[in-house]
Amino acid sequence: MSILSLKKNPSIGAALALSLAAALPASAILTPAPAEAAAGDLDKAVAALRGISTMKADFVQTDRAGQTVRGVMTLKRPGKIRFEYEKGVPMLVVSNGKSMYMVDYEVNQVQRWPISNSPLGALLDPSRDVKQYGKLIPTSHPDVVSVEVRDTKRPEFGVITLIFARDGSAPGGLRLTHWVALDSQNHRTTVRLANQRYGVSVADSAFTFRDPRRSSRRPG
Repeated sequence: MSILSLKKNPSIGAALALSLAAALPASAILTPAPAEAAAGDLDKAVAALRGISTMKADFVQTDRAGQTVRGVMTLKRPGKIRFEYEKGVPMLVVSNGKSMYMVDYEVNQVQRWPISNSPLGALLDPSRDVKQYGKLIPTSHPDVVSVEVRDTKRPEFGVITLIFARDGSAPGGLRLTHWVALDSQNHRTTVRLANQRYGVSVADSAFTFRDPRRSSRRPG
């Protein structure tokens, strides 16, 4: 989903698409994996997520029309994430650990969603088990692990699948490489990560924002 389409479709699915979660590329659904390996990989994916204390990465976000936008993602567990878009894109997506905010500085609007009791909450909160919502999706490559996450009781959150690559230097031995999110309106967004840096120093102030609404004096 592009920034333009995001602004035209400000659904919770769009916000989830821009945060830490994902749906899978068609190339990942090919060859079934043995049941024993599947069970172990789901546990490894949970361990990989819980093993991330902080992370920074460059990202490229692509919508279903092929339009792209770049930026830097900053993650600090539990629950904090920030998507800083490239210069010229007046948008910010940030979570302070309790709520997700989508800030549009062009029209001075802020949209907010709680992250608790959602698939996103399971992904960002290490005290919750992603297996409550997630299942492994067979992949075509033994070094690729794909985990589909959905809340069957809340279909409006859409479908999210995390894609990992086996990497001994990454937390839990799995490196988060990308995600794709399919929202309830079938809008697909792909976010690919590069230059992942784990365990970097990140201040909590990184997950605040300047509120563009003139009537509000509350900090983000």
